[in-house]
Amino acid sequence: MTDRTERTERAPDDWTAAEQALWQAFRHGRIHDLRTGDPAGDDPFGGADWGPERTVRAQVIARLLLDGPAPVPGRVASLKLTGALVSGPLRLAGGTIAQYVELHDCRFDQKILMSEAEAGTLRLVGCLVPRLEASRLVTSGDLHLARCRFPQGVRLTDARIGTDLLLNQAVIGGDRFGRSLSADGLAVSQDFEAERLESVGELSLRTARIGGRFSLRGALLRSVPDNPNALNAPRITVGHTLYLSSSADRGWTDSQSYYGSGYGQVVPPGAASTPFRAHGRVRLSDGRFENACLISGAEFHLGEGDELALRRIQTPELRFTCRTPPTGTVSLSRARIGNLVDSPDAWPQGKHLGLTGFTYECLRPAAPFTVRQRIAWLESASVEFQPESYEQLAAALRRDGADDDAREVLYAKQRRRRQTLPLPARLWGRIQDATVGYGFRPGRAALWLLLAWALGSLYFATHRLQPLKSDERPHWNPVLYALGQLLPVVDLGQTGWNPGGTAQWVSSGLVVVGWVLATTVAAGASRMLQRG
Repeated sequence: MTDRTERTERAPDDWTAAEQALWQAFRHGRIHDLRTGDPAGDDPFGGADWGPERTVRAQVIARLLLDGPAPVPGRVASLKLTGALVSGPLRLAGGTIAQYVELHDCRFDQKILMSEAEAGTLRLVGCLVPRLEASRLVTSGDLHLARCRFPQGVRLTDARIGTDLLLNQAVIGGDRFGRSLSADGLAVSQDFEAERLESVGELSLRTARIGGRFSLRGALLRSVPDNPNALNAPRITVGHTLYLSSSADRGWTDSQSYYGSGYGQVVPPGAASTPFRAHGRVRLSDGRFENACLISGAEFHLGEGDELALRRIQTPELRFTCRTPPTGTVSLSRARIGNLVDSPDAWPQGKHLGLTGFTYECLRPAAPFTVRQRIAWLESASVEFQPESYEQLAAALRRDGADDDAREVLYAKQRRRRQTLPLPARLWGRIQDATVGYGFRPGRAALWLLLAWALGSLYFATHRLQPLKSDERPHWNPVLYALGQLLPVVDLGQTGWNPGGTAQWVSSGLVVVGWVLATTVAAGASRMLQRG
């Protein structure tokens, strides 16, 4: 019993002084700090040499975490290491880590292997790690990787994070497949923060499930030549809000905190900020965002054939207020949105917008957005004429009480439809447009009606008609007679005349014109009375 107690209280004799001190710090739950106090020399990303006095072998850390000594009575064993050079691969795959782990400003010369491991809370802050292999990792607490650098990428495929996942200010390079973060099937119970993240390679989050917020505010994502995707997250589910937005610079510059300037803050107008930037394809197709999808203060630098894919997403609110329009295509085909909050300058121009089957309940523009600009927005779609897009916009405007704007949209629909018809139908459409504006311009019909009345009055003033009955002499009034022909349901006392020859054709023409134009004017007047 005495030998066993000594073995648990004393570090192995072949361990270095730094490693034996770590053993005792582990048992006491204390921080083992190997920094020298020189900021340049203690920078894990700098070029200073770290000698044996601050070197800890990876196998020592593995021994402590997987089969470590008992804590000192009244203490909780934990691994808290700062400013150390960890030599060799850290092999924790398949293990169970019961202790709290926090490593600050450490430098690893080889990868960390912890696939299928189980742990409580793991914190690596400001560390240099060539690569992190943690597929199917399960934690009951947080996984913090803030301000770390992973030149060869991170793998979190099918990992299960019990609370929060933090990658704020991390820098991640690509693996051999051009992926920086491979996290397909990732599940995070609460928030996933990757604010100010710098990624070179594909950020892959296919079918990931985030219970709270997913924030990429101020992140910089760059694709690589072998992999055109900057963010690849189809079928992602976010329980609260997705942030692809800018980040206020205040609070982040040289920040040593995990959270920077405060989670979810809106950048004040005119304040210095860093936009979300994506150089490469962004795929969010079939995503579900239970509270909102905020694409605000973002830049999308898309190459030829690249797109921002928002196909079939579902969210109560989509905010699309980019500072500059994306250089490629934005596809919202079959997306279902509650509130659409946008600005006219945020959308791409020149047939780079996909709106097939795009539905939304309400329009809530963040900047003045006229109905003419809305129609131009529809007509910038990347496919041929789609009448349902016009109907959708008109319905949303009606729900907001903008009936005049809704009719303007439906009028634009008829004019756009005319371009798809054969030549005879196009000619007839132009006549309808010029005369009655497809029924949406009653004022135009009234002007034509007045013109027909004036011309008819002028003709009959110079071509007096014969009475219908030779023994009667009704009073002849060419102005009222012409008006009576245009309004045949109204008796103006001029029915006793018998037109013949050319006058008969003129009268018949006035009747036809009257029926067509008067009904259009009456419909417009009825709508005005209903609004009143």
